[in-house]
Amino acid sequence: MTSDAPPASRPLFVTVGDNPARPFGLSAADRADALAIKARLDPAREAIAGQSTVYADLNWSCDPEWLVAMADKPGSVLVKHGHPVLAHVPANGDAAPLLAAMLSGDGYAGSLEQIDADVGDFSYRKLRKRERPFVMRLDPADPEPVERAAYDASYKGVTDALTLYLWRKPAFYLTRWAARAGMTPNFVTLIGFIFCVAAFFLFMAGWYWTGIAAGFAFMVLDTVDGKLARCTGQSSNWGNIFDHGVDLVHPPFWWWAWAEGLKAYGRPLERVYELLVIGAIIAGYIAQRLIEGIFVRRFGMHIHVWQQVDSRFRLITARRNPNMVILVAALLVGRPDLGIELVALWTLVSLIFHAVRLAQANARRDRGRPVTSWLA
Repeated sequence: MTSDAPPASRPLFVTVGDNPARPFGLSAADRADALAIKARLDPAREAIAGQSTVYADLNWSCDPEWLVAMADKPGSVLVKHGHPVLAHVPANGDAAPLLAAMLSGDGYAGSLEQIDADVGDFSYRKLRKRERPFVMRLDPADPEPVERAAYDASYKGVTDALTLYLWRKPAFYLTRWAARAGMTPNFVTLIGFIFCVAAFFLFMAGWYWTGIAAGFAFMVLDTVDGKLARCTGQSSNWGNIFDHGVDLVHPPFWWWAWAEGLKAYGRPLERVYELLVIGAIIAGYIAQRLIEGIFVRRFGMHIHVWQQVDSRFRLITARRNPNMVILVAALLVGRPDLGIELVALWTLVSLIFHAVRLAQANARRDRGRPVTSWLA
């Protein structure tokens, strides 16, 4: 044992076997190590005496959620059709039967507690959805099934309709292309930010269709950067701050620019009325974000995952993407002025909905009844 060994509080992570597959342009071993680091495991070439170790068979791929779970379950092994895929051998435990089974492809008959991948079920976690994490073979000749499974696993189950349905498929191909091209998530975020700023100035100039094209490019890339980070294990604190900071700040500037661009388009709003419309949008946007923060603080979950009605309303609530649908629909009939008015109206409706839901959750807790997610 060397003096620079990882601290005993974090299990080691050791890959078993060899696999020439390159999911998302990465070697199977490098990608596994990157995902392990995000799961707070320490990659190593081999086990160290006296330290617990998570072993992963490189012929298989699994949802990173399994890595998180197995890190907290020493003495257990995840099996698929009886074969060990992922296992946490405790300190000074006997890994020989496990390694023999992984290398031979045989079933596992050792003393570790077996968890069947087809039975184990994880409920609502940070990705806001309820589904069984995947475990599947990584075919060197065709890694795409694993890439698709990993991409789908990184998707939030509760989000807006455009993200969930419209560009889910094209964003997969962009994510895979960006990974194979060696692009980092932060670089994708930077490109998206440029489109975001361009949309602002285009809206301000009344060039709405060009601005919408730039805006939609940013919206798609806003999906790609997060999926790229999760699928390749490249997420970072700075990238998270940059991405979410842009997401949080830019929408009010877009709506203000849209209202200002009405002058150049030829359908200006009266100045006081414009200020009232934009004021309602910005105030409503900030108030909704505050309600979401209060809900998380009080109940430990997002307001959008409390009950099914909340998850369904999240598809269309007054966030950037649904608001853009309203603006595009209004522009199609030549009324961008009506579009911004409808965005203001929908923002107030959404604010009322969320305020009522927060009040209902508070009342439920005051009556001594639990407030839990329907996804739990």
